[in-house]
Amino acid sequence: MKTCIVTGKKPISGFLVSHSNRHVKRWLFPAVTKRTLLNPATGRKVTVMISNRGLRTLKKWQREGKVYNLSTMGSELC
Repeated sequence: MKTCIVTGKKPISGFLVSHSNRHVKRWLFPAVTKRTLLNPATGRKVTVMISNRGLRTLKKWQREGKVYNLSTMGSELC
């Protein structure tokens, strides 16, 4: 399933509403992409599903010097 490992964004269900106010079920998908990033905890490259907001958050954490592990991030959300 397409879920961001940092923010936890995942697909949600909603309605497509027409001008006449008819409701049709639909899925709303987040902008999640597969990226290969360097894991600062281990020094190895890890392929992860991450959103653009998640990338910005990781960039901020690097600036602040926060220690994080990409390998264990996805399991924390479940």
